[in-house]
Amino acid sequence: MEVRLGSTLLRLMVGDITQQDTEAIVNAANSSLMGGGGVDGAIHRAGGPQILEECKQIVARIGSLPTGQAVMTTGGKLKARFVIHTVGPVWSGGNRGEDELLRNAYYNSLSLAGDKGIRSISFPSISTGAYRFPMERAALIALTTVRDFIREHHFFEEVRFVLFREDDYRVYREAWEKISGETN
Repeated sequence: MEVRLGSTLLRLMVGDITQQDTEAIVNAANSSLMGGGGVDGAIHRAGGPQILEECKQIVARIGSLPTGQAVMTTGGKLKARFVIHTVGPVWSGGNRGEDELLRNAYYNSLSLAGDKGIRSISFPSISTGAYRFPMERAALIALTTVRDFIREHHFFEEVRFVLFREDDYRVYREAWEKISGETN
């Protein structure tokens, strides 16, 4: 699915985030930035040891990355030139600020990309794997945050959501239809 929001193309697709050719991809990282499972592990494996070395330097400077914050490394062997690492919240029932922390993960990733002059970026579905954030709720937060950011800031040519499974794509598409009223 593709929609145009001003000068920005918003795309929802099923695919492998490590294969995206946008300038940056977003990593759903853990706070240690040392790689792990899911998207995080896949990005570290595909990007090679350079990403881990840069993450170690960041952790030596700032310590663990707080939930909702974002930092950037180069892309190593990836097609993307940069990786923006952000920590999404672990789902704890919805009463511990999880919605706002997830919103911050997307917002701070977009803000960092914009500050660095990045014009295209790909996101996974942050926190919906091992962190168990409910997919429908996460999709609404992700898409609303990105839509609102794009309306306010006009520097992205393309923003992608690269979803791992067809079911995830369907949930994101339905969420987009809900927040936009569009059916394309």
